[in-house]
Amino acid sequence: MKALNNADTDVIIIGAGPAGLCFARALSGIGLRIALIEQLKDEQLSTPTFDGREIAHTQYSVKLLKDLDIWNRINTHAPSALRDAKVLNGSHPFAMTISHRLSGQSELGWLVSNYLIRKAAYESVQAANKAHQDIQLYCGEKVNAVHTDDAGAQVTLGNGIVIKGQLIVAADSRFSETRRAMGIGADMNDFGKTILVCRMTHEVAHQQTAWEWFGYGQTLALLPMNADPATHEHCSSVVVTLPHAEITPLMQMSPDTFGLEIQKRFANRLGKMTLISTRHSYPLVGVYPHRLIAKRFAVVGDAAVGMHPMTAHGFNFGLLGVDNLSNAIRAAHVQGGDIASPHLLAQFEKTHRRATRPLYLATQLISNLYTNDSTPARFLRDAALRVGEVFIPFKRAVAASLSGTK
Repeated sequence: MKALNNADTDVIIIGAGPAGLCFARALSGIGLRIALIEQLKDEQLSTPTFDGREIAHTQYSVKLLKDLDIWNRINTHAPSALRDAKVLNGSHPFAMTISHRLSGQSELGWLVSNYLIRKAAYESVQAANKAHQDIQLYCGEKVNAVHTDDAGAQVTLGNGIVIKGQLIVAADSRFSETRRAMGIGADMNDFGKTILVCRMTHEVAHQQTAWEWFGYGQTLALLPMNADPATHEHCSSVVVTLPHAEITPLMQMSPDTFGLEIQKRFANRLGKMTLISTRHSYPLVGVYPHRLIAKRFAVVGDAAVGMHPMTAHGFNFGLLGVDNLSNAIRAAHVQGGDIASPHLLAQFEKTHRRATRPLYLATQLISNLYTNDSTPARFLRDAALRVGEVFIPFKRAVAASLSGTK
C-alpha cells in the first residue's frame, strides 16, 4: 500500500521490524490513524528469509504476543522450549545451571526464529488493518527528514510525501537514523567482536538447555532448537563470537570443514556437528540512548535499548517498551488527552529506563569480565560461577529474569 498524496495521521512509526510492527498492531483498533514507514519492499516484509537469529521469549513476552494476535500465527512446531540455562568458563567442565524449576514454570521461555516473528507480526498488522482500516504502510520508502514542535510532528519521505501527525516513534534499529536526526546521541559499546550464527545438528542431546560458554579467546553459545524435521537429529542454533578477522575464515569454510571446526571449538562435547543452514554474521555493539524521548518523539525496540545478546533480553525489552508506550497512548486517547504530551512521554522514559538500564549495565560488566583472559580475571570468573551455583537466591533471581516472572 502506498499513499500518493500528502497525508495526515496520528502516530508515525519509522521502522517495520518486529518492534515497529508490534507497536502498530498494539495501537490498531482504538480510533487512531497510524502510518508505518519501512525501507524494505512489501514482498520483503511479507516473506522474510532466515537470518540466523533465534529470539528468546520470556513467559511475559509470549503473553504479549498472544494478546497482539502474533503468537498464534507462528507454526506450532516452530517455538522451541528453553527449559534450563548453563554458564561455562574456560576449559573446565563445571557449569552454573539455572533450572526452570526456580522460576515456577515448566520452561524458562521459548526460542523462535526472528524471520518467523517478523512474518507473523506482518500478517497480524495486515489482519488488523483489514478489520479497522487504520494503518497506512509505506514500503520501500526512505525518510529524508523528521521534525516536531508544539503543534505536531512531520516526516518527509524520499518521494516527497509529507506525513503529519501527533507523534513520531522510531523503531529503526539500534543504529537509528531517526533518533540521530532528532538530536539524540547514544552510549555505544563496540566490543570489537563479530557474532556468527547458524543452525547445526549434533549427536549429543541438548536437553532443551541453553549454553553460554566463555572460553579463552572465544565465546560460544548454544540455543536448543527442535529436532531437525528431515533427519530427527538433535538441533541447535550455534553462536560464535570472535574478532571479525577470525569470523571471516569461518564464514568462507566449506560446510564439512566448518562442521569439524565448530565441533573442535565445542571440545567435542556435542559429538559430531553438521551445518544445516546458511551462516550469518553481525557486529557486536551495545547501544543505550542518552534519552528515549524528545518533543512528540519516542524510541522503542532496539532503537531504545540495543542489548548484548548474552542475557537474551533484546526483543523482550523491545516488547516491554511497546506495551508500556501503547498502553499510555491508549489511556490518553480514551480520555481525550494529548497522546504525545510531555508528561506521558516522560513517564514512559522513566518506566522503561528503570526496567532496562540496570540489566544493560550489568550485562556490560559481565561481558567485560568474562571476555578478559588475564590470570586474575580467569580466577575471578571461575570463583563467581562457583559462588553463583550454590547461592540459590541469586539463581532464582536470574531464573525470574530469564522467564519474565516476578
